[in-house]
Amino acid sequence: AEPLYKRALAIDEKALGPEHPHVATSLGNLALLYEDQGKYAEAEPLYKRALAIDEKALGPEHPDVATDLNNLGGLYEEQGKEAEAERLYKRSLAIREKALGPEHPRVAPTLNNLAVLYQAQGKYIEAEPLYKRALAIGEKALGPEHPQVAKGLNNLALFYKAQDRYAEAEPLYKRALAIREKALGAAHPDLASVLENYAALLRKTGRGEEAEKLEARAKAVRTKHARENPAK
Repeated sequence: AEPLYKRALAIDEKALGPEHPHVATSLGNLALLYEDQGKYAEAEPLYKRALAIDEKALGPEHPDVATDLNNLGGLYEEQGKEAEAERLYKRSLAIREKALGPEHPRVAPTLNNLAVLYQAQGKYIEAEPLYKRALAIGEKALGPEHPQVAKGLNNLALFYKAQDRYAEAEPLYKRALAIREKALGAAHPDLASVLENYAALLRKTGRGEEAEKLEARAKAVRTKHARENPAK
């Protein structure tokens, strides 16, 4: 992937100029590749350059700038630079709310990122309303049975489970599981994570037999997916 991203970047720079927004997109793609490999020192200057290009070409309050901020914030969060990540997430959120509206689907991912950051810091009071708002946006914009809503339900359930709020987490897992089964099918790999998360809750609440059934089902789903999609 790396030589292809680099070639795409070189073509964009030569054809469009080094400060064109398309160059920022190519920089972001290459940075994401480096981030996935844990090459943070290589990723950071690319994300920063992409941000600088979009701010200059599109203006500091453009939605694409919010995406750049979100990407750089994620990189800082992975490195434990929580204060810097929080600042960027908040700016990204403010831009998206102003440019797109407070209930636009693209607002939800930044809310979720900020909630995850607060949860990791033990700031549960700050995190919970962000998780709930992200979920509400998804339900309103995409419909109550959209797979993205299932992701929001799973995130909120994990949040409750981390605080031993099992009674609040369980119905969310059940609903997330039902949505994914209906939307994606009973053998889709995205079901496995919800099954495993729900099984962990069942074990915590002394329901080992029920947990074993879900764990076996999750294993079957993962095995089937691996068999049908062998590594190359």
